[in-house]
Amino acid sequence: MPGLRRARQDLKLIYNFSEKRKIMQKEAALQNKRISDKNKTMSHKFAASRLKNVAVQVTDAILPPRCVVSGEEVDRQGMLAPKVWAGLDLIGAPLCDICGVPFEFEAGIEAQCGACLQDRPLFNRARSALKYNDSSCDLVLGFKHGDQTHAALAFVPLLRRAGAELIQNADLIVPVPLHRWRLFARRYNQAAIMAHYLGHDSGVPVIPDGLIRHRATPSQGHLKAVERQKNVRGAFMLNPKRTAIVAGKNTLLVDDVYTTGSTVEECVKTLIKGGAASVDVLTLARRIKE
Repeated sequence: MPGLRRARQDLKLIYNFSEKRKIMQKEAALQNKRISDKNKTMSHKFAASRLKNVAVQVTDAILPPRCVVSGEEVDRQGMLAPKVWAGLDLIGAPLCDICGVPFEFEAGIEAQCGACLQDRPLFNRARSALKYNDSSCDLVLGFKHGDQTHAALAFVPLLRRAGAELIQNADLIVPVPLHRWRLFARRYNQAAIMAHYLGHDSGVPVIPDGLIRHRATPSQGHLKAVERQKNVRGAFMLNPKRTAIVAGKNTLLVDDVYTTGSTVEECVKTLIKGGAASVDVLTLARRIKE
């Protein structure tokens, strides 16, 4: 009997060892598969990247990239010629800590302009990369109305320079929307394109349809400040499908030109009413009263 009991114990030990070995072999096989799948994915990404680079080189060889303003040849699509770049009137310090309007002289840390002191905007802070004037007009209008969407690549460094703190603080990026009929006529939303490239560069999520322009409004190019306010009043709404995403988030609103601030203010009001924790504003250009 003792011999039989010992034999059973030995068989049990052998069985347990065999089962453990099978489990270890399965785990090793799964680990090898994961490594193999990861290597395949990396290989595919590398191949896709190489193919994309070759495609870009071929395209550039056939159609050399040119500056969107002057037409001169440049190194990459979307780049500006050195003369055009040098002619741009960049906005930098000193400026209003709230709305970002440039000062003619140093006014101290966190200084505010008279307009913000008298009536503080709803947004937290606003920044713009360029002064909207003769040197930037062709660049902005070519992008906005001339199908020069690839120019957005050149705008990213400008936006990053002007709005570094705003981008760092942002949980998500929302572009100022176009009404569907204007989007149909223009075929693209310039603010959404800038937001897309800025989000890709910074890693901040972009919600292209966060806001909806549910009421069509006349063009504002010829309107005065008070007329602009009336024109856009109630024109925007928060996309019901995006309410949960916007709620409690620090939101960065992106647009092409800051003129009187009427459109921006209406969008900011809509986002805050929809639950956004705060809203900053970043635009490519700003019209400055001389």
